Amino acid sequence: MVWALFAQRLQPDPKYLGDFQVSKNIDKLAKIVFDAQINATAISQLSETESFTLEEAYRVQAKSIDMRLAAGEHRVGMKMGFTSRAKMVQMGVDDMIWGRLTNLMLVEDGGEIDISNYVHPRVEPEIAYLLKAPLSGPLSTVEAWNAVEAIAPAMEIIDSRYENFKFTVEDVVADNSSSSGFIIGPWCKPDSDIANLGMVMEFEGRAVQIGSSAAILWHPARPLAAASRMTAGDGVVRSVPRGGSSHASTRPDGVSSQSVSRSARSSASGGRWWIRVPG
Repeated sequence: MVWALFAQRLQPDPKYLGDFQVSKNIDKLAKIVFDAQINATAISQLSETESFTLEEAYRVQAKSIDMRLAAGEHRVGMKMGFTSRAKMVQMGVDDMIWGRLTNLMLVEDGGEIDISNYVHPRVEPEIAYLLKAPLSGPLSTVEAWNAVEAIAPAMEIIDSRYENFKFTVEDVVADNSSSSGFIIGPWCKPDSDIANLGMVMEFEGRAVQIGSSAAILWHPARPLAAASRMTAGDGVVRSVPRGGSSHASTRPDGVSSQSVSRSARSSASGGRWWIRVPG
């Protein structure tokens, strides 16, 4: 009888066995994403062979970033995605997504990028925020704005690692929300009026995108409040660190880098920032 009771106690609890299996799958998916990002190789959608929730997709993202940090990178901020209503409608969602930014993703203003480091990159005009206090949330829009030390025009190089740039919401979140590179222009005081700021992106002097900061959910400060809300319950990142940056896109879709032969340049409020693509 004693032996029987002891044997029964050794039987694995299905609940914990399930948790172990999920953890194993997250590790496996994170390694797939990490390898694709580091080696610039296209992969099939994770959702084609694995079933996972949005919450688990963020765990995959966090795990893949942990691998980058272990390799020597460090976090410098976060990005918000799906920040226009048009993009939300296109993706069939009603909320934004977010991703993590590291120091190796930063491209200096006027610097060069090597296309071979990307799968199929695209460029989007952005607004970047430099924080003077942690963006710990959830915060109201006013509270989030009070944490801003400076704002700047920016560009993001997004690069989905999925074949044919096709993915589900869970796929893109697992792939760090397509975060790949970013360029920041001159910093300005946060008292600048950016509610309806005109922005132009040019390739070799030819305007390819013209938009307004009002496309960011009618005011670009709103994604900051969303950032504090969405990261508040996350076990890995609870805030954007002091001195870190956050950015939000002013357009629903990026412009393919295949259109770029020499340089991409954007301007807003009289300022300009640019990158060059040798070729």
